[in-house]
Amino acid sequence: MVIVFFSEIVMIEQLARGRLQRALPRGMELSHFMVLNHFARLGGEKTPAQLARIFHVTKGAMTNTLRKLDAAGYVHIRPDWDDARRKWVGLSPAGQSARDRAVLAMAPVFDDLLEELGPGRLRDALPTLRAIRAVLGAEET
Repeated sequence: MVIVFFSEIVMIEQLARGRLQRALPRGMELSHFMVLNHFARLGGEKTPAQLARIFHVTKGAMTNTLRKLDAAGYVHIRPDWDDARRKWVGLSPAGQSARDRAVLAMAPVFDDLLEELGPGRLRDALPTLRAIRAVLGAEET
């Protein structure tokens, strides 16, 4: 039962990722959007290590993503004045604009899903999905 359940989740993730990636503006990857969206929603600054933990990726993978976002002008990376080994990352105005364009491009991606299932069924599924994420995420803390 659990294997079938998670097989469905994995397949849904692959299908959703494919749709989203095709809808993103040229040159933007889903990982880029996720970082930009995080900053757009929550604001502030984070270190690369903090972002790696938030997104459950290696520090190297996050550094690669941040390097690409910085090259595009979507984030500002500054040194930590108290600890020269650490850097701080924040969203630039160009990054906010790129995120907003991506949101507009992605908006119609799941119209068929919304039409077929309705907003109520999707909303009803959220507590269960969040509970699963919380249980699985508890292992990593």
